[in-house]
Amino acid sequence: MRTRRADGEGSLQVALDPDVRIGNARVFAVYGKGGIGKSTTSSNLSVAFSKLGKRVLQIGCDPKHDSTFTLTKRLMPTVIDVLETVDFHSEELRIEDFVWEGYNGVMCVEAGGPPAGTGCGGYVVGQTVKLLKEHHLLEDTDVVIFDVLGDVVCGGFAAPLQHAERALIVAANDFDSIFAMNRIVQAIGAKSRNYGVRLGGVIANRSAGTDQIDRFNERAGLRTLARFPDLDVIRRSRLAKSTLFEMGDAPELLAVQQEYLRLADALWRGVDPLPAVPLKDREIFDLLGFD
Repeated sequence: MRTRRADGEGSLQVALDPDVRIGNARVFAVYGKGGIGKSTTSSNLSVAFSKLGKRVLQIGCDPKHDSTFTLTKRLMPTVIDVLETVDFHSEELRIEDFVWEGYNGVMCVEAGGPPAGTGCGGYVVGQTVKLLKEHHLLEDTDVVIFDVLGDVVCGGFAAPLQHAERALIVAANDFDSIFAMNRIVQAIGAKSRNYGVRLGGVIANRSAGTDQIDRFNERAGLRTLARFPDLDVIRRSRLAKSTLFEMGDAPELLAVQQEYLRLADALWRGVDPLPAVPLKDREIFDLLGFD
């Protein structure tokens, strides 16, 4: 019998019900520094998977519940919101109470989060997956994408890692996002002790170059899976409540769409796990920057 190890020294990370599993879908958890473009990346990646003919479910894990609004064109109520309306009697909910169909058939759920300063995001993630299982939605899903709050890697917001096959990190070519990436690598390593999640790689976002990301990747044992430049059309797509696949056919935009399709195809085919080793804080300070 396997002895369960802690998820890290001094760990207070949430252990979800081991019987509540997602099933046969390919599951990806997207992390990165707050404001780096995780929701934009997740939504466009979801569309790319759907363009490849996959049945996709995107789960937003952020109290501001804006992960999927470019797919649905509106802010949807969260799972916690709808559970509250039935006094947390989940058996009274219908699928249409908390799951919406977005652009190109992508199914969308906003898990939400507990009130500020109270509760735990791990409970929210657990309840969301439990609801999806109870309503048999996951049985008809090929790809699940968790879009997770910022660089918070406490037990609650690390909970999606307990369901994911691969964790993806969105980062820009700057110190702050790389510093956050290093902490996320630590969290993924901790969860991989007891769960099947492994690090898939880095998605460089809003970056004309990748020299700083490349330095960190080489040192930590990471790889860049895709790169998206800092284009104004990406900013405008959020304002237009649209995915990049709905923003026209300008050459630079078509190139971005093709990169998303290439990334989705690579992830579906399978990317090898990375046994990355996080750096000490001082090592990052010494590593990054111009000579």
